[in-house]
Amino acid sequence: YGATSGEAYVSGVAGERFCVRNSGAHVIVEGVGDHGCEYMTGGRVVVIGPTGRNFAAGMSGGVAYVLDEVGDFGEFRCNLEMVDLEELVDHRDLAELRQLLEKHANYTHSTVARRILDNFQAYVPRFVKVMPQDYKRVMLERLARQQERESADVELVEVSNG
Repeated sequence: YGATSGEAYVSGVAGERFCVRNSGAHVIVEGVGDHGCEYMTGGRVVVIGPTGRNFAAGMSGGVAYVLDEVGDFGEFRCNLEMVDLEELVDHRDLAELRQLLEKHANYTHSTVARRILDNFQAYVPRFVKVMPQDYKRVMLERLARQQERESADVELVEVSNG
């Protein structure tokens, strides 16, 4: 509740309101009850099992990766008022997910995490990335400003070198 930093690897299924108000912790769990990641503002959450209803209600920051084996997460389990569901295609997302799964398997000896890791490419399409809309907009704006600064730095060097 309200974690600001750190890591947690939970063997088994958590109850309701798991990671409510998470603002910086990286957490992996094998299932959650209703209202998971409610009012989350930062951090990372990986759910490799079932989710209850109303996941991500009020979620304004951070990212969650959810294994949707049944295929009903977007339609019946997730509150889509403030978040979008995305496919995992970015190599950074895939690397982050794999790293968290590896840590979870090492710390908890999770057979669920091990099964996913052993068949990682087959499982990737079953994961959804839960991305808060405003958070994504801010991150894209930040990236654009960074690219502008880098471009200006290159131009300055080129002018200096004449």
